Amino acid sequence: MNTSKKKEPHYNNKIMENPPFSWHGFMGLVSFSTILPLNIHSTIQEMARFTFIWPLIGAFIGLIIGGFGWLLTDPIHLSPLLSSALIYSLAISFTGFHHLDGLVDFGDGLMAHGSPERRREIMRDKRIGTGGLGILLTVSMITFTSIASIPLIYIFPTLLVSEIAAKISLISCATFSKSVDNGTGMYFIKNMNWKLLMISVALTLMIGFYAFKYIGFLGIIGGIISGIIMVLITRRSFEYVTGDILGASNEIGRMISLLVMVIFILWGF
Repeated sequence: MNTSKKKEPHYNNKIMENPPFSWHGFMGLVSFSTILPLNIHSTIQEMARFTFIWPLIGAFIGLIIGGFGWLLTDPIHLSPLLSSALIYSLAISFTGFHHLDGLVDFGDGLMAHGSPERRREIMRDKRIGTGGLGILLTVSMITFTSIASIPLIYIFPTLLVSEIAAKISLISCATFSKSVDNGTGMYFIKNMNWKLLMISVALTLMIGFYAFKYIGFLGIIGGIISGIIMVLITRRSFEYVTGDILGASNEIGRMISLLVMVIFILWGF
């Protein structure tokens, strides 16, 4: 975003560039979402066409994270705390720390004083402030302790659902948000609408229920609620949504989903 402009960013519902759906674009989004060495180069516009099925990529990530969690806790029998640290480390590193970076920037902007434009400007600052450090510690500690609290027999489905919920949180935020006129985030926002979101929600709720019955269903609901909360916070504090805020939605969505599922597991739901 060009900070020299005095004019506020304009929100336009029309997609600036609308390339056709292609397998290349989908694989580009997989490459963008993970650290897998796929060596696929596609434009943001091509990738953004598949925003509504991003939760399916979350399911793929969840299979890897869940499988890793099962390996640590069952065959290897590591302690819950050590397993939780390794699981969370893989979850954030497998996506190249992109979303974690957005979470830190979001925290800095959220804790700042001033107008929404000033807050967005602070989010773009490369330095890490107290707000960013604070929200990073808060989300990380809750996520870590939630993973450590999962009974061993439920570790795989809980982690699987939480990664799907992280992505449904991200696209829920994108659906009901306004974007600035530049940055990668605007393409994902402009490629979402409530009809596509309903398709994603229906699909992910079915996957969540199949993976972990009503607990999985509630975990997906937690991700949706997280995305809506992020929309409400953003409208008040930032007015427009950026890629950093979408990344923060992913991390907070995972946290809320895990927290919801752990609570209902412990309640014997």
